[in-house]
Amino acid sequence: MEVGAQIKKYRSNMGISQEELAEKVYVSRQTVSNWETGKNYPDIHSVLLLSSVFNVSLDQLIKGDVEIMKKEIKETEIKKLNKYGGIYAVSLILAVISLVPFIVLMDWYGLIPWSVVYAIAGYFAFKTEKVKKENNISTYKEIVAFTEGKRLDEIEEQQENGKRPYQIILLMLGSAAIAFIVVYLMAKLFSL
Repeated sequence: MEVGAQIKKYRSNMGISQEELAEKVYVSRQTVSNWETGKNYPDIHSVLLLSSVFNVSLDQLIKGDVEIMKKEIKETEIKKLNKYGGIYAVSLILAVISLVPFIVLMDWYGLIPWSVVYAIAGYFAFKTEKVKKENNISTYKEIVAFTEGKRLDEIEEQQENGKRPYQIILLMLGSAAIAFIVVYLMAKLFSL
């Protein structure tokens, strides 16, 4: 984290020792040393006192760290979206292609394991949608931009917002048609 370097820089600029700074913010010299070396991060109370002692804004004191934290959060969100989306896709494909085999092999009792697979797909669909909603993304273009760590500009975002209602309807109809065709073909295959 960069705040340690900032503390050291401002302390050096003031010409005070770690011990003198420690007295001003009511901590030990070792605590100041740990902040400066990046071993620890000051709590919010200490950050406010440091800001006052150095006569700088909180932004100036922790700006680099805020940017790093934003980047780490964004990377975490991208990983979550990719993970949940991958699990959803695989479980949805399994749900579509396993319905007929389960019924053929287990009669109507085959609906029980199929329901479990389908429930898993539904759960991860929900998790994927939650990440998308938290990051205000829903169209394909927004998702691609997000996974690349980018954002759409204002005009592109308005254009994508206009497409959302149509995309939802087309997605539902397309998914239903594909599922129907796969199940129909598998039923034909197993009835031979």
